[in-house]
Amino acid sequence: MNNFLSGLYIVSTPIGNLDDITLRALNVLKNSDKILCEDTRRSIKLLNHYNINNKLISNHKFNEKKTASIILENIKNGEVISMISDAGTPTISDPGLVLIKECIKNNLKIFPIPGVSAATTAISVSGLSDQYFFYGFLPKKQTAIEKELKKLKEHKFNLVFFIPAIKINFYMKLFKKFMKKREVFIAREMTKIHETFYRFNLDKFSGFKENLKGELTVVLSKKINNLPQKNFFDETKLRKDIGAYLKRYSLKDVVKLVSEKNNLSKKKVYNICLSIKKK
Repeated sequence: MNNFLSGLYIVSTPIGNLDDITLRALNVLKNSDKILCEDTRRSIKLLNHYNINNKLISNHKFNEKKTASIILENIKNGEVISMISDAGTPTISDPGLVLIKECIKNNLKIFPIPGVSAATTAISVSGLSDQYFFYGFLPKKQTAIEKELKKLKEHKFNLVFFIPAIKINFYMKLFKKFMKKREVFIAREMTKIHETFYRFNLDKFSGFKENLKGELTVVLSKKINNLPQKNFFDETKLRKDIGAYLKRYSLKDVVKLVSEKNNLSKKKVYNICLSIKKK
């Protein structure tokens, strides 16, 4: 018997690194009668890592209406039910809204257990304003996407999207059509070993040459009339290259070489060099 109140617990989980989970989230999961998972095959990796062996129930967009009626009865009977998604917070571009609405309708308790968010994580390192509009996943069909972008281009805030990596060039082409004079920040594999950031001016972007995998968090800045020229570059790769150069050449030579090779200001390259040397 645990000391948790009966109800639905919306539990945030890591977006990549399994260490990015709160103590409260672990405590709730360990004391849950059942855990609703977007994909049990993915959730089991996290739960096994923390030796959590509670009963798992699949809860995704194709079955959540059917699952809701069963879970409502479980909660009414005094059970503690947790909901997790594959990564981040349930209902934020993930399943869960159907059950939450039913709980509200039936006056059942809902408890938020906050944690990591891909949107705020990306914004925190983007170098762009912290005033943003979170959109999530855009529609799949081009006509529907264009309709949304026509509305979104009028926003005075940064825009945050989740985009499948395999379709990034398709979406970026549409962004260029409707979103002029903007800076772009793209985060890939955040908090994981191969975490990579890309920063560039949208007008300068000509397409990714390599085949990216996974899901990308894309931040478009608000429109900037006097936008400084900024070519596309892979910041993670650039830092790796600079680190290798610093082992062989002087700081002055590295700054000159990298700035000319990547069409970047010497001041920017110099600051990156200093940050690497301090580590």
